[in-house]
Amino acid sequence: MAILKPFRGFRPLKKYAKQIASRPYDVLNSEEAREEATGNPFSFLHVVKPEIDLPQDIDHYSPAVYNKGKENLEKMIKDGTLFQDKEEYLYVYAQTMWAKTQYGLVGCAGVSDYLNNNIKKHELTRPDKEEDRKKHIRITGFNAEPVFFAYPQHKEIDELVKREVENKPEYDFTSVDGIGHHFWVIKDITTIKRIVEIFNTDIPFTYVADGHHRTAAAALVGDEKRRADPNHSGQEEYNYFLAVHFPANQLRIIDYNRVVKDLNGLNTTEFLGKIRKSFEISEKGSQIYKPSGKANFSMCLEGKWYSLSAKPEVLNDRDPVGKLDVTLLSKQILEPVLNIMDLRNSKRIDFVGGIRGLEELKKRVDSGEMKVAFALYPVTMDELMEIADTGNIMPPKTTWFEPKLRSGLVLHQI
Repeated sequence: MAILKPFRGFRPLKKYAKQIASRPYDVLNSEEAREEATGNPFSFLHVVKPEIDLPQDIDHYSPAVYNKGKENLEKMIKDGTLFQDKEEYLYVYAQTMWAKTQYGLVGCAGVSDYLNNNIKKHELTRPDKEEDRKKHIRITGFNAEPVFFAYPQHKEIDELVKREVENKPEYDFTSVDGIGHHFWVIKDITTIKRIVEIFNTDIPFTYVADGHHRTAAAALVGDEKRRADPNHSGQEEYNYFLAVHFPANQLRIIDYNRVVKDLNGLNTTEFLGKIRKSFEISEKGSQIYKPSGKANFSMCLEGKWYSLSAKPEVLNDRDPVGKLDVTLLSKQILEPVLNIMDLRNSKRIDFVGGIRGLEELKKRVDSGEMKVAFALYPVTMDELMEIADTGNIMPPKTTWFEPKLRSGLVLHQI
């Protein structure tokens, strides 16, 4: 069963919470982070992307960068901008976007759960990206950013959380992108014990929704410390790492779309002829067309939008990965027609999160930067959990979760 542990969080003084809260390290490149943090010395980007406080030509993976992050974090603690709770608590972090609020339980997940696969994954990780976050944890001594987990919805947990959020939140603000952030501290010992008990008895697995590299890094650093500690007892804080746990039925996955630079030497007529073997094609004109459901794509090509509906003979409902729309697109168009065989490394394809809207696809095609764009219907949480439960891995760039967690609202010291 799943581990959920209360902890003594480090948190901002209430008056600084909005200024401190930042988007995750991997959502912004260094230039964007530098611009976003300009004029805001409290931004947590100074901790999670500390290269913004160093010369622009610095190697982002040099020791100086990680040491700067540690220096910035220690300064925030020393000057009282961040303080540590006196007791071990759980927390509720809720986010409101598009008139919908999702409520996450903030607590520590177990390193042993990751190693034993009680924390289910659906993506591969890259060793270089893992090592980056491992260095950040090793040097700062903190899980500075939470990972984003899902768990099977549980009625009693819902009721306990609902009771907590009837109280006035500790932090309550709207970020510049219009997303509401609401944060409560659960201090009632009986409530904490009951939530922990439910996780330990009724929640068999949790699922990494977003943050596979941060999850792997946190768990692997914890395992390193366990192996290096001759007095290891299993109760040390390094056995746990920071996560926000959301009931799966509250989460929203939005589309993750593809844009391609060329038609692999084909003209438009030849290209349409080849994909017509697998899809019913309907021209929709110059107005943006949105996919109507599973196995239906929208395609932007030379100023026109098309509906592509997969023919029954190319569908594969028996394979959890094979039935995904991203797999269907790869197997029927990207690989055989456009000769794009490696989504991770091909320079001819790019990926656009649905948060940017289909207007972004049209813009990139109309500008001539890209030749064709494909918009996909979003993956569901049921599909994600089925793939994780069966030990399968999703293709690259399949899921895009919104809203993103803000960093800096609570930290876990290992």
